[in-house]
Amino acid sequence: MSMIDVAATADVAAGEAVRVDVVGREICLARDSAGVIHAIDDLCTHGEVSLAEGDVEGCAIECWLHGSQFDLNTGAPLSPPAFEPVAVYACEEVAGRILIDPNTTVN
Repeated sequence: MSMIDVAATADVAAGEAVRVDVVGREICLARDSAGVIHAIDDLCTHGEVSLAEGDVEGCAIECWLHGSQFDLNTGAPLSPPAFEPVAVYACEEVAGRILIDPNTTVN
């Protein structure tokens, strides 16, 4: 596993999401309501719009365009119109930084 430093932990507050570019790949960092950080593909599998612009609710993120929700742990769609999951990447917080392995999916 090759972790890449992508952001400060302070850059993503609980219930928020941000988009980061990791080696040419757009990834959505989202902090769930419990304070856990997640890294998923940024594009909704239904409408190809940024999930980072959506709302984080509990441990899910909702696409702002058509309302599909995705589980932040598994990437599975929780509501239509999306039926395909988004990739979930290994990530961790270390010494005030968020690290992601863009080559290792956990789903």
